[in-house]
Amino acid sequence: MTSDLTSQLKSTLESVLAPHHQSHVLKHWEKLDSAAQQKLADQILAFDFDQLARLFRQQDTGTHWDELAEKASVPPAITLADFADAASHDAAWQAGADLLRQGKVGMIITAGGQGSRLGFDHPKGMFPIGPVSDVTLFQIFFEKVMARANQFGSVVPIYIMTSPPTHDETIVFLKEQNWFGMNPEDVQVFCQGVMPAVDHNGKILLSEVGEVFVSPDGHGGALLALEKSGALADMQQRGVEHVFYGQIDNPLVQVCAPALLGYHANSGSEMTSQVVRKSDPLQKVGNVITVDGVVQIIEYSDLSEQYARETTADGSLKLWAGSIAVHIFKTEFFQRMSDTTDSMPFHRAHKKVAFIDDSGQRVEPETNNAIKFEKFIFDLLPAANHAIICEVDPADGFCAVKNAPPAAAETPDHVKQAISALHTRWFNEAHVQVADGVIVEISPLFAPDAKALKEKIDADPALAAPITKNTYFN
Repeated sequence: MTSDLTSQLKSTLESVLAPHHQSHVLKHWEKLDSAAQQKLADQILAFDFDQLARLFRQQDTGTHWDELAEKASVPPAITLADFADAASHDAAWQAGADLLRQGKVGMIITAGGQGSRLGFDHPKGMFPIGPVSDVTLFQIFFEKVMARANQFGSVVPIYIMTSPPTHDETIVFLKEQNWFGMNPEDVQVFCQGVMPAVDHNGKILLSEVGEVFVSPDGHGGALLALEKSGALADMQQRGVEHVFYGQIDNPLVQVCAPALLGYHANSGSEMTSQVVRKSDPLQKVGNVITVDGVVQIIEYSDLSEQYARETTADGSLKLWAGSIAVHIFKTEFFQRMSDTTDSMPFHRAHKKVAFIDDSGQRVEPETNNAIKFEKFIFDLLPAANHAIICEVDPADGFCAVKNAPPAAAETPDHVKQAISALHTRWFNEAHVQVADGVIVEISPLFAPDAKALKEKIDADPALAAPITKNTYFN
């Protein structure tokens, strides 16, 4: 790039930055080579500075959470008792099975996170978690989707949302694994957007002398990313009417479970959220509530202890429904929301962010120095014409891997034990004995759920032999 072009580009960037008092971003411009200058320019020109300024001005004066919590109650829910009722369960299962059989269901997997907290410097979906097989989170999810499709003789397309740090490596990995046997045409990998972080004066932070610090725009960024990537159009072209949504770090997600899909469809729900009954009032899950008939979520960090501990007349927890980030959406609802400006608000998070100062030195702050902006997918709940919640036993559907040992919970060992315990129960329900201390693991392709496993064992009596050693059924 010639000096004239460099000066012209810098002048263009200054005209963008100056009105928003962000010209410091070009402080180290002369130190950069032409490639680095162009990279920085591309970053700057992609940002919406009016939006950023508006988000900063809003500060933290949005929702008065205590006022909301005081009026809140838990929405009518399909509880575990409803799932145990044979008649309603069978009707729901059949409705969900029909949707799967007709090819009207897709799967969204949010997989933008890295395994940093696990000591794993790769996309979290590549983390090995099979208690016997050591298969990865990605393989478990792919096999769960394929198992449902195979069960009903259809195709369930997968839409995987990555983030800039994980996108390329995720694609390389999936190609190396031959998409775990799935047709690549039925898998779309798309990248979520990013947002710059600002300091407490609203100034954009630099991560390097020629690079603005950015972070993913939250799992709520899925809506915009689905539209921009063409994934939403693909759903419509395929005739996908409902999309199941789950996060990669929870291998117990009941992917495309027919009964859950059926309750969703039969109720006319535009957005269905799966919840657990909170084990502790202060459990770190979103609190699903209803106020004036509108279903929404109060994040655990926004709910004061007073309201978190509130009980009903019988002594049970008033706000018992904890979100586990498992949802089902009507595709029409996604389309309507994607056509709506600001369909989800940005949330602010105060974090520690290392940055480059005016002298070009890297600063590692000891306290929170930055504000990050992100969207949450659950903020679509209030916009749904009808929304329902469905309870799941955590032992059947929720055990996320987040922490490295010696953390007390959500470690790889904890999750592996949960997988084995679940599969042991499936065998017990099918009248197959598993010896004490034996670890079992069932590939979804062998059986996606307890019902399918029992049918398989009934059809092949040889499988009913007691299990006396660690075994992977695939």
